[in-house]
Amino acid sequence: MATVVLVRHARSTANVSGVLTGRQRGVHLDDVGREQAERVAGRLATVPLSAVVSSPLERCRETAAAIVRAQPDSLRVATDKGLVECDYGAWEGRTLKELAREKLWKAVQRHPAGVTFPEGEAMAAMAARVVAAVRRHDARVEAAHGPRAVWACVTHGDPLKAVLADALGLHLDQFQRLHVDPASVSVVRLTPEGSAVLQSNTHEGDLAWLAPRGRRRAPRTGVVGGGAGPSD
Repeated sequence: MATVVLVRHARSTANVSGVLTGRQRGVHLDDVGREQAERVAGRLATVPLSAVVSSPLERCRETAAAIVRAQPDSLRVATDKGLVECDYGAWEGRTLKELAREKLWKAVQRHPAGVTFPEGEAMAAMAARVVAAVRRHDARVEAAHGPRAVWACVTHGDPLKAVLADALGLHLDQFQRLHVDPASVSVVRLTPEGSAVLQSNTHEGDLAWLAPRGRRRAPRTGVVGGGAGPSD
């Protein structure tokens, strides 16, 4: 299958204020976030992306726009509601400090698979929605551009942790063990034999090894002994 580069949106004004923004509109990247988005775009500039798909919320679209601007070929940011942030319902807009005193907070940390936010979405439903969206776009990109294609998905923290947990074969109750910072890059390959996480929560480093070269086949995952790496 194609390779997906998972990007969390860069730092937003809400990240700094400690507010659970959720799906609120009008939340943009701050000055640091704009610099972070340009840095991510620079890391991906050497990787010809076949597609860039984003959550429809502004902070993700702004991050995705920076990535597209750095690409050598003309691309447009596609948005997909399936990649939108979890619906935190009545928790939306409240501070994390305040929410940490709620009884439900412990369940979110210890048993997220059983959590439904008041007047909002179940975390299990969010995970299923986002994983399905990523797999749908991955199949579409491969069908159009071949198994060596690379594409970028720009979304939010909890959705990204859900995708990584699925790729690692983790139960959703274990997804809090994963961490994805603003403007971090993770890399996943979804294959018929099973998914592989190639990178997780990275902030620096050359990503040129992701770029397809010549007629070489896509690197295999699950190779006995570990294989020879991306230069194989």
